[in-house]
Amino acid sequence: MKDYRQVVLRPIISERSYDLINDNRYTFEVARGANKIEIRQAIEAIFDVHVLKVNTIHVSGKPKRVRYAKGYTRSWKKAIVTLAEGETIEAFGV
Repeated sequence: MKDYRQVVLRPIISERSYDLINDNRYTFEVARGANKIEIRQAIEAIFDVHVLKVNTIHVSGKPKRVRYAKGYTRSWKKAIVTLAEGETIEAFGV
């Protein structure tokens, strides 16, 4: 089993993620090889909350250019975690 800190990499702080907090949904960047069960176990262990649902999204890299060199931004995986009623995660500072 992986270490939980290797599964959940960081919280995603954006306007959309803050809007989802009102629905008790939190957004995290997770390891690309992590599945929903590993993500659920990691969130429950790290933040001591009960997870109801986990949705995952693969975010592909976008094409970018710096002067004459073409490349892509990195691809990563995002997880939107729904918590049980009345539970919050303090890492988001809301």
